[in-house]
Amino acid sequence: MRSKTLDRLAALAQEKQPTARVVRISDGRETLVRPDRVEGDLDAPSDVIVAAREALRSDRSGMVPHGNERYFIHVHNPPRRMIIVGAVHISQPLVAMAREAAFDVTVIDPRGAFATVERFPDVTLIDDWPDDAMGALKLDTRTAVVTLTHDPKIDDPALAAAMHSPAFYIGALGSRKTHASRLIRLRDQGFDSRKLDRIHGPIGLNFGGRAPAEIAVSILAEALMTLHGGNVK
Repeated sequence: MRSKTLDRLAALAQEKQPTARVVRISDGRETLVRPDRVEGDLDAPSDVIVAAREALRSDRSGMVPHGNERYFIHVHNPPRRMIIVGAVHISQPLVAMAREAAFDVTVIDPRGAFATVERFPDVTLIDDWPDDAMGALKLDTRTAVVTLTHDPKIDDPALAAAMHSPAFYIGALGSRKTHASRLIRLRDQGFDSRKLDRIHGPIGLNFGGRAPAEIAVSILAEALMTLHGGNVK
């Protein structure tokens, strides 16, 4: 007979909710661990719950010992997504690299002359304004949002939507001066420092590259570092 846990897991998968199934090997009892809650019959030890959430972050299933027991953590994550706002030159290499890194990529740009199939073949293109598009995309904890237009009318609504979401990464292109002005505008819209601190700006790891492909590498590296909880040594 199919367990209630598996039925619940299937429902969460439909909702694209990151979930780790934790099974105690000795008796098969199980529970589901999500980023913000735990549900199931098994009262798993706190360090096993922590390990399950770390497994969700790293996207790695595995066995965890605790005392005389062993627990198997099976990660069920929705696909990684990257929402790129701005069909600009940097976006083209970033799309290719992000797809190689197993991201489902969507490009948003209301300027039809930029977001064309010729420039972005086989990519989901949306020509709506970001505040409309982002709501329909339902950003989750596996979503990265990257804004690249330098146009506040396009970038700012996208950043606002991202800050209202659980997106794991938010990055915005621009110099330090540009970013400082951006933060003032967003603060005037009511965003506090806690939310504004989620924005990586200037975007990307600072290794000195200036070519579009080099900037794309720095953006993808920073997004992956944030996803996996890494740091620059």
